[in-house]
Amino acid sequence: MGTFEKTIKVVEDDLDDLNHVNNVRYVQWMQDIAKEHWQAKAPKDLINSTVWVVLTHHITYKSAAKLDDVILMKTYIDKTKGPVSVRIVEMYNKESNQLLVKSKTEWCLLNSETFKPMRISPEIESIFLTQT
Repeated sequence: MGTFEKTIKVVEDDLDDLNHVNNVRYVQWMQDIAKEHWQAKAPKDLINSTVWVVLTHHITYKSAAKLDDVILMKTYIDKTKGPVSVRIVEMYNKESNQLLVKSKTEWCLLNSETFKPMRISPEIESIFLTQT
């Protein structure tokens, strides 16, 4: 399967009242890395003719990230069926390699003009399920 990675550093605006990364920030990062992975791998014509929307999020919080922590984010597509793609995002403390958060999100592929669901083609599967 193709994995996409990026590293981020926790800044003060990421924190909640407990001085841990805010849960909402984790969700934003999940959306950001999904979009970046799509834009980095998909051909321009496919990017222009489709749009992804979230159907469900399931998030497991394992440990808290704090100010100045460096987080390694990894994402990959677990499976696809019809118009639905299941994306996994894992976030690790880069220094300790401790898993902080793991999420499973169901995304639905839509036609960007009609906003109707589109079956995920073998072309899309080959881009995201086989490349690294």
